[in-house]
Amino acid sequence: MKEIAGGVCAARGFRAAGIHVGVKTHNLNKKDVALIVSDTMCTAAGVFTTNVVKAAPVLVSRAHLANGKARAIVCNSGNANACAPMGKENALRMCDAAANALGCDSDDVLVASTGVIGQMLKVDVIENGIPRLSGLLEASAAASDAAAHAIMTTDTVKKEVAVETVIGGKSVRIGGIAKGSGMIHPNMGTMLCFLTTDCAISSEMIRAALLETVQVSFNHISVDGDTSTNDTCIVLANGMAGNAEIAEKNGDYSVFVEALEVLCTKLARMMAKDGEGAKHLITCTVQGAASGKSAETISKSVISSTLTKAAIFGCDANWGRVLCAMGYSGETFDPDKVDVHFASAAGEIAVCEQGQGLPFDEELAKKILTEDEVEILIRMGEGDGSCTCWGCDITYDYIKINGDYRT
Repeated sequence: MKEIAGGVCAARGFRAAGIHVGVKTHNLNKKDVALIVSDTMCTAAGVFTTNVVKAAPVLVSRAHLANGKARAIVCNSGNANACAPMGKENALRMCDAAANALGCDSDDVLVASTGVIGQMLKVDVIENGIPRLSGLLEASAAASDAAAHAIMTTDTVKKEVAVETVIGGKSVRIGGIAKGSGMIHPNMGTMLCFLTTDCAISSEMIRAALLETVQVSFNHISVDGDTSTNDTCIVLANGMAGNAEIAEKNGDYSVFVEALEVLCTKLARMMAKDGEGAKHLITCTVQGAASGKSAETISKSVISSTLTKAAIFGCDANWGRVLCAMGYSGETFDPDKVDVHFASAAGEIAVCEQGQGLPFDEELAKKILTEDEVEILIRMGEGDGSCTCWGCDITYDYIKINGDYRT
């Protein structure tokens, strides 16, 4: 398996485009609508927000995925179309506009939106812009780049990855673009992720693969503890790689899932690192927990802790914040068995052993925590469960970004 260029256009038979149509009015240079299309019908699956309040595009896409098939995805940024007047009608109008431009059934188009909640979507500018957007569809790295930028809101960098592996003697490619910077918390967050692959795989197996992958990638990140109304992760598989269709959980399925997990983990890390105003990517690895589930719960608790985030922002090796977050995770463990280390490219330092503080070099600790990627390493002595989750620090800029986000 290797990483390749091309994003959602890396897989054979996929084209994309992204342009500004006028959903975003404050900056005419920012793209705000993306289109991703397969040349042929795809097996497809999606995972959506766990929030009880769900945006209209989530409801429409779930309905369109009932048959496990789709051909295109249309997405706008700048307006979430959530809790908004005529929300479902406008989401369906986006599907209709894309279908008319592509010459396909509206039910074969999936829709997503991201941005401000509660405001009516200016669907007319999207409808007017889609013919131009469809005319720009290309199977190129530049086209994927345009689509990746068109789905961004407060993101400071695009999130785009593609990988290539071999399944059944055939080269299989998987590509993805994502957005997410704030309102990120398991399960998922204000994240959108669109995945494309030329692998031949059944509807049942592509759904199983996506569910497995989301659990160990996007569900292992947190930025701010808020779960959005619009979380969407969609995968389209058109079978153009020519491999024998994966219709059961066999060796080919395992290879596909491994590649999908590598790709989605990279995208998840990008989201955590690009947390609104963030200066540090925090990786928390728990080892020696009573079970894998226990390790996951504890690791999520640590990366979600506001006080731990603040300590990392201040480059303060305050390991007490870590132990505290472990303690309120809901998991049962013996604190007197816990060891905590901090690590980064600048080195590693032990700060807690057997639940007690250690004397340590504060200057070295600060140097380690000054790096933009830092690790919290926890060893528990309870069993063989382990898990890694990702988060970010919290900074003054987070408040600035979100204090006037709507106005």
